[in-house]
Amino acid sequence: QYAGFSTAEKSNEFYKKNLKSGQTGLSVAFDLPTHRGYDSNHERVKSDVGMAGVAIDTVDDMKKLFDGIPFDQTSISMTMNGAVLPIMAFLIVCAKEKNIPLEKITGTIQNDILKEFLVRNTYIYPPKDSMRIVSDIFKYTSKKMPKFNSISVSGYHMLEAGATAELELAYTLANGLEYLKTGINAGLKIDDFAPRISFFWGIGMNFFMEVAKMRAARILWAQIVNKFKPKNPKSLMLRAHCQTSGWSLTEQDPLNNITRTCLEALAAVIGGTQSLHTNAFDEAITLPTTFSAKIARDTQIFLQNESKVCQLIDPLGGAFYVEKLTDQLVQKAKKIIKNIEKNGGMTKLIELGIPKKTIEKAAIKRQAQIDSNSILIIGLNSFKSNTKSKVEILDINNSKVQKSQIKKINEIKNTRDEIEVKKILNNITLACKNNNRNLLDLCVSAAQKRATLGEISFACEKEFKRYFPKKNI
Repeated sequence: QYAGFSTAEKSNEFYKKNLKSGQTGLSVAFDLPTHRGYDSNHERVKSDVGMAGVAIDTVDDMKKLFDGIPFDQTSISMTMNGAVLPIMAFLIVCAKEKNIPLEKITGTIQNDILKEFLVRNTYIYPPKDSMRIVSDIFKYTSKKMPKFNSISVSGYHMLEAGATAELELAYTLANGLEYLKTGINAGLKIDDFAPRISFFWGIGMNFFMEVAKMRAARILWAQIVNKFKPKNPKSLMLRAHCQTSGWSLTEQDPLNNITRTCLEALAAVIGGTQSLHTNAFDEAITLPTTFSAKIARDTQIFLQNESKVCQLIDPLGGAFYVEKLTDQLVQKAKKIIKNIEKNGGMTKLIELGIPKKTIEKAAIKRQAQIDSNSILIIGLNSFKSNTKSKVEILDINNSKVQKSQIKKINEIKNTRDEIEVKKILNNITLACKNNNRNLLDLCVSAAQKRATLGEISFACEKEFKRYFPKKNI
């Protein structure tokens, strides 16, 4: 369950309940200020602290987030891209201070910055500088964290933003190819890091299309990686995490979302996902409550233990319609990827704003189909109900959360060695300029000295600058 609730303490309480109830891993949702590299006391973030996830400002917040959770035995996924350096540094220091060997940590850091420029927008630095950070994380984790996935290449947000199946496939795999080239250019061998790359797909309501999309993705990724001549067959594998669509959920008749999520989850399982996140039925309205989160989690438990669908590999393989859809998606996505490479690769096209525009066009088309009722959404444009469903809403006291976070930040700053903190932050800025040291390694040192997330992010920003897209894009 992708979850984060206001403070580290509240989130920790929620995680422990879920683990006790059958969940086997954690997926951390951070609030918007954390994503954008701002501490909770920054003037720009007053209304956002703790609102759409957990606020993490320091190592001590991270330690409270995982307090009492044996994260050498628990897979930890963190959806973080912009402020990926301080968040990874906090996790690493947290492990070190708990005497947990880094080689035992399993889980995933999203670290997929390219898709942020396409659709999600929680970037901080320009594309090229952001790719330097990705490269340094690859280097650090390949040496010290062999069981940890250093990137999760994400198509999910493209689906949510309006991309068609072939666009989600092509752009996600083209991003993956760009990351492969980044790792190779950083001096790594393909087998050093490719086996730890994972993918994250969105699963919508077009059941057979979603199954075919995952089948096509595995074919295409194996073909892409094979060009780099790997010796380890695991480098060719596309390991997938899937999440049911949040976009498909409706505020109208929200209990219908339970059925939507179950169908989407079934498509992910039949498509061959390795891990799965099911959305709660109230997520079109608010953050999930304990009640709605239980239903979402139990949906997976029923599929896993009662339906027998997990006993089969590729159960729809050989079905004419699914095979035809798979082949069509392979050919369409391959054509798009070939065109991207011909025009200089994904980083270059992202700087020009071309993929973003293409997704926006697809989104406009999809919205027009909804408005004209050629795509039916029950309760929204068809089978409307006059009865309003009453659901319990999770209310976050934003002001209280911010006061709590600011107090913790001040306590940290009053007890640390300011001279040492300034010294290491200056070293980070110099390394951004000279490219002579690993940024994650330096950020781990800064986190140990109790530098905050905002301070570490700003140390990079001083050299890289904060990125603003061009007005004409």
